[in-house]
Amino acid sequence: MTALLITLGVLVATLLVIGLFIIGIYNRLVGLRNRYKNAFAQIDVQLKRRYDLIPNLVETAKGYLAHERETLEAVISARNQAFDASKKAAQNPGDAVAMRGLQTAEGGLGGVLSRLMAIVENYPNLKADQNMRQLSEELTSTENKISFARQAYNDSVMTYNTARETFPDNLIAGAFNFQTAELFEITNRAEREAPKVSFK
Repeated sequence: MTALLITLGVLVATLLVIGLFIIGIYNRLVGLRNRYKNAFAQIDVQLKRRYDLIPNLVETAKGYLAHERETLEAVISARNQAFDASKKAAQNPGDAVAMRGLQTAEGGLGGVLSRLMAIVENYPNLKADQNMRQLSEELTSTENKISFARQAYNDSVMTYNTARETFPDNLIAGAFNFQTAELFEITNRAEREAPKVSFK
């Protein structure tokens, strides 16, 4: 009888330790997942700020660039596509399809913004416009903040993905459906170039 109680006690203690171990891993994975989602929220804030600046930039440029209507419309169209893609990505930052859509849209927006800034360089009156200078400085500042926020997000995703892929965490991650999170990276070399915004 005593041996049975000891065996039962050891079995209960073992199951309790295993249960606490699983709970610890699960909670750590949840914390890491929440950390990368929060990091994406910081990117989202800066993206929204940039999306708000772009129409003002285009509106200011319209008076000077009336015959560049196609470029101005391309900027607004790319801005709207990137804005829609960012809303989808914000709903689930770890979703690979949503993140790739955002990366593509952001690459397109960066390309047309660069083209707009190259055109602006050819118009001294527009470069000298105080409103244009201020908007350009805000846009440059926002681009830098996006870069820093993207780095923080990618670091959080890397930590999360590494944790969910290492043993024994991978067993818990698989059992509780912790999906791989997608990095937010620019893959096209031309898209890696931030729009050049300088009126000096």
